[in-house]
Amino acid sequence: MNPQTPLTRSLINQSVALAREVLASLHIALPPFAFWPPEDRRFGLPEAAEIRDCMLGWDVIDFGSGRFHEIGRTLFTLRNGRSRDPRYPKPYAEKLLIEPEGQRSPMHFHRAKREDIINRGPGNVMVILCPVESDETPGHTPLVVPVDGWTRKVAAGEPIRLHPGESLTIPPRTFHQFWAEEATGLLLGGKRYSVSSEVSSVCDDWNDNVFLDSWAVRFCPIEEDEPRTCYLCHEYPGSGKSR
Repeated sequence: MNPQTPLTRSLINQSVALAREVLASLHIALPPFAFWPPEDRRFGLPEAAEIRDCMLGWDVIDFGSGRFHEIGRTLFTLRNGRSRDPRYPKPYAEKLLIEPEGQRSPMHFHRAKREDIINRGPGNVMVILCPVESDETPGHTPLVVPVDGWTRKVAAGEPIRLHPGESLTIPPRTFHQFWAEEATGLLLGGKRYSVSSEVSSVCDDWNDNVFLDSWAVRFCPIEEDEPRTCYLCHEYPGSGKSR
């Protein structure tokens, strides 16, 4: 796969519009800035510094796969801190992830972030976990996983089914991948959708993601085939990689 295969702005715009519809259908409310248009001057004001600097807001990615509907994500970061920055001392982050059937992220792990994946419904969410070996490849040792506080021992790569309301904890340095189980979510426009949330320690998407596939990248070029309808979390005026 070519890691430089771009997303299109039209696909991003469509994905954000669909995510808003899915969340509204499930009565999951978003903060006001989720609906600000890109020309809204508030994005550039000092009062919005936390939105810009902590990368809150919309995130639509295909990880360089060129196959967004199979390998991709649409998510919204609600809150986040920033490591080693006293202006943003929150030690936690929270995201909403829209889970269309048939789509998943690449297998990956985080060196520092610990996260809970919570199934917000209405369908089931499937998760696979593997330990990380010293050469940063997946291992085969069974894992001990807290599922809603209940300790479970699972084989590496064994699918774990989370029903609505259930959650599990993923420690740092644990390969993981999760997706909506087919035919279990909200039916909308001929496709089914579920929603997960991620509650974690501070999320540093510039530096803390390690992908199993060598082609996978966290942020990709975007083909500007139409005007943007919103900013993505790394596109705000005056923002940039400054970690």
